[in-house]
Amino acid sequence: MSVTVHDHKYFMKKAIHQAKRAAALGEVPIGCVIVCDGKVIGRGFNRRLSSHSTLAHAEIIAIRQACKKLGDWRLEGCTMYVTLEPCQMCSGACVQSRIDRVVIGAENPKAGCAGSIVNLLQMSEFNHRVDIVRDVCTDECSALLSDFFRDMRTRERENKAAKAAD
Repeated sequence: MSVTVHDHKYFMKKAIHQAKRAAALGEVPIGCVIVCDGKVIGRGFNRRLSSHSTLAHAEIIAIRQACKKLGDWRLEGCTMYVTLEPCQMCSGACVQSRIDRVVIGAENPKAGCAGSIVNLLQMSEFNHRVDIVRDVCTDECSALLSDFFRDMRTRERENKAAKAAD
C-alpha cells in the first residue's frame, strides 16, 4: 500500500487528538497512533504525571496496545505517527519492535533521538532501521507544545504572586 502526504496528515491528526487528551489532563501534550494496513491499531498519549511512571510515554503506550492487537511483539508493516520526535527510550522501543516507519510532527532539539541529538532509529549498528518522515503537521504539533508550556509558566507565575501576597 502506498502512503501519501494526505494519509500522513490524516493519521497525524489522530495523534494530535491524542496529544489534546494529554493536555486536558495537565500532561505534556504528546500523542501517538500506530497504523497497520490503513487502520489505527494502537494509540497513546503522555501519562507520566497521572500514572507516576517514567515509562508512560505516548509511544510506549501505543506500542503496547498495537502489539496486543496484533498478538506479536513485532510491528513489521506498521507506521507510528507521533506529535513530538521520540526520546531515546521510545526510539529504542521502535527499533526493538521492528516498526517500519516513524512519522514525526515536531522536532525535539532537547531530547530527540530520531536525528536532533542522535539518530537511534537509523544506526547501522542495530539489526533494524526505521524509516523517518518529518515535518507532518509541524505547526499544529509545535503550537500544542508551545501553548502548553506558555500556559504552565503563566500559572506558575500567578501561583508565586498569590503566595507572595499571602
